[in-house]
Amino acid sequence: MASKDNNDAERPLLSDATLQRRARSIQPINQKSDHSPIIEKKSDHNPQQQESNGNQNQWLDSLLGIQSLKFNLVFILLILYLGLGTLTFSLIMNQIDGKQTNPVLDALYFCVVTMTTVGYGDLVPRTFLAKLLASIYAFTGMAMVGIVLSKAADYLMEKQETVLAKAFHSRTGAHEIMKEVEAHKHEYKALFAAAIMIVLMVFGTIMLCSVEGMDVVDAIYCVCSTVTTLGYGDRSFSTWGGRLFAVVWILSSTICLAQLFLYVAEWYTDKRKRLLVEWVIARNVTSSDLEAADIDHDDVVSTSEFIVFTLKEMGRIDDGDIALAMERLKRVDVDRSGTLTKADLVTSSVAR
Repeated sequence: MASKDNNDAERPLLSDATLQRRARSIQPINQKSDHSPIIEKKSDHNPQQQESNGNQNQWLDSLLGIQSLKFNLVFILLILYLGLGTLTFSLIMNQIDGKQTNPVLDALYFCVVTMTTVGYGDLVPRTFLAKLLASIYAFTGMAMVGIVLSKAADYLMEKQETVLAKAFHSRTGAHEIMKEVEAHKHEYKALFAAAIMIVLMVFGTIMLCSVEGMDVVDAIYCVCSTVTTLGYGDRSFSTWGGRLFAVVWILSSTICLAQLFLYVAEWYTDKRKRLLVEWVIARNVTSSDLEAADIDHDDVVSTSEFIVFTLKEMGRIDDGDIALAMERLKRVDVDRSGTLTKADLVTSSVAR
């Protein structure tokens, strides 16, 4: 292995002067050079451009296809879980107290009310066996709801975000589309979940008024106590048609509300992070900042040192992350010079 002198050991891979010369030598894409020909704007009907856009759309569609496959698998698992619960409780409906309409429908309704923790109390287990099965179903049902909630939300929100980005940025590439989606994903998710939640609450109120015969105030009261899983029990679904509607509506509304709260929290956190980044970029650099950024204490802050310091201020990395990176450097820096060469990489790979 080639040896390194002491000057090389203290010198970074690229000096600041070298970086500046290279930066000045790079011609920005959107600027015209005095020695370069003027590039004419291509027609919007360029077949190659249309083919490129088609390939980008296929790439996005394939991404949605993966999410769709995951969602379908979870949905099948949910159907099997509800089917098993419905079969089990339909066989012991005589051990459950409350107003009953149809054994199979009541068992399915009881499963949904139990696994979503709504618990109206209109159907209550009476015997030891019924209570034991209901307890097991409640715990496993909460886990199932969490899985369905996560996968369904990922699929629906991913599809909604991508459709919006493609609609408003139809002339940009796939990379730009995904950057737009990533930059506003929490906002898109929160707004979309809020819209779905409003639709579900309005639809539930209408059904309670028309099918269960409640007035508007009682219907809204029942809707709110249901979607928040309070389930007071003084107002619930008691008819055959109402319980058939409740099977789908309770699952959808409780999951949607939980996701809405999650997305609002993520949106708020993301907004605070953006404000912090803007504050860090806008504020003036002080002498104390230079002292803190001077990692090697040589009274000179290099480009890499300043970038690391700025990322720490933004909250993107911390001292623990830097320590892990240094450990990685030590593993490949065989001669402990503080710099890396191809010889270091070859030697470290041979040693492993």
